[in-house]
Amino acid sequence: RVHLVESGGGSVQLGGSLKLSCAASEDIYSSNCVGWFRQRPGKEREGVAGMDPGGTRTYYADSVKGRFNISQDASQNSVYLEMNNLLPDDTAMYYCAAEPGVCSVVRGSPHPAYFSNWGQGTQVTVSS
Repeated sequence: RVHLVESGGGSVQLGGSLKLSCAASEDIYSSNCVGWFRQRPGKEREGVAGMDPGGTRTYYADSVKGRFNISQDASQNSVYLEMNNLLPDDTAMYYCAAEPGVCSVVRGSPHPAYFSNWGQGTQVTVSS
């Protein structure tokens, strides 16, 4: 079972940027779908971005398209989520996850129900 650790969260103002990192205990690039998810207060966990094995395809929720970018560094066993033009509605706990195979996508973004390996999360707070 792969171990995932997120970092990079923090507090920023409206329009600011953050880059989240997810360090994996093993190689996840070549054979896993990797995803970023968030859980806003009082809401269910939702998919934000995902990447198929080998980086062949990426997926984004409509709410973050054009603002967020998912990437990987296979040499570091790390996944990143670059977040730009942040909005107060982006305030949430952000999680990375990995699951063997291609991403299972619902309405354009990976669905959390299909992932079994999760990190502990990192908090992002955007103030206006």
